[in-house]
Amino acid sequence: MYISRIDGDVVTYDIRMKKPNGGDYFAMGAAHTLEHLFATYVRNSAHGDKIVYVGPMGCRTGFYLLVRDTLSHTQAISLVQESMAFIRDFEGEIPGTKKEECGNYLDHDLAGAKALGADMSAALKNWTEKDLIYKE
Repeated sequence: MYISRIDGDVVTYDIRMKKPNGGDYFAMGAAHTLEHLFATYVRNSAHGDKIVYVGPMGCRTGFYLLVRDTLSHTQAISLVQESMAFIRDFEGEIPGTKKEECGNYLDHDLAGAKALGADMSAALKNWTEKDLIYKE
């Protein structure tokens, strides 16, 4: 998880989950389900009013989280840690997957999303503000 950019009062976090150009990318169904769960969690959290956007990178290596700068970096890290634990442990009906709610409602992979959430949950376990600077 890195700070990608700051535009006025909006901070963009790069939630990099796969090595860029590494040959290992998200399967679409897993990424789609992770998107539904991640967005649902952050929008319904205590910080929901500070969430601008959450969505996948087109390169299938991670997600972007855009928040208002009233959410501290430490709070953003905690929110992503909580989100990934939520995804890792999720059971039940995936939110927003009815035909009238989702433009590709049949393309979901809960087991794949849970695996991605588990990997990222472990990677972010001891993440701090010092780790928010991108290291190549």
